[in-house]
Amino acid sequence: MFKPFTVTAEIGDDMILSKARNSRQPDYDIDSMFIDRWSPRAFDSTPLASAQIQTLFEAARWAPSCFNEQPWVFAYAKTQADRNAFISVLVTKNQIWASHAPLLFFIMARRKFQKNSQDNRHAIFDAGSAWMSLALQARKMGLYAHAMAGFNQKKAYTVLNLSPDDYHIMAAAVAGHRGKNDYLPEDLLNIEAPNDRRPLNEILHAGFPVK
Repeated sequence: MFKPFTVTAEIGDDMILSKARNSRQPDYDIDSMFIDRWSPRAFDSTPLASAQIQTLFEAARWAPSCFNEQPWVFAYAKTQADRNAFISVLVTKNQIWASHAPLLFFIMARRKFQKNSQDNRHAIFDAGSAWMSLALQARKMGLYAHAMAGFNQKKAYTVLNLSPDDYHIMAAAVAGHRGKNDYLPEDLLNIEAPNDRRPLNEILHAGFPVK
């Protein structure tokens, strides 16, 4: 049987604990790892060990992909100069909180199949699978991961030295231990809690036509 979602001590105060328990109740029996994964903004800046970082990306490496193309590519900030450059790509609101996370990286997808240089229309889907693998692995390790759409696409291609003809830069992301909410502005603090999902009957259709 599904075990009720319990928030770890890292999440912190009673308000978040209450919101999490009240809002994240699955309608059917699923593994608790799906409920336990969420995207906080309050991160502890304590650096991750090299082995932790490698483990996160190792989990992403084993995601499924069309023709086993494995089109995902990750670039993470290793030096302070890297971090400064990566953070500069983010929109201002994301810079406020993401700069505290110890691991900052970008998720890319190769646009073409390597074997024949034909367009791979499944690349983005597959890279999304790799991201989810990483995010779930993070929770297994007591960490959190948060992906961001809020970044300057044009600047990202320049900083990462990539061509938009060859790669799709899908998202920026961070990972680390959850920290205190002290540095979050009020508007972000008000949403710093696990959120709910639409009911299954809104996304699932039996047979056809789909309505």
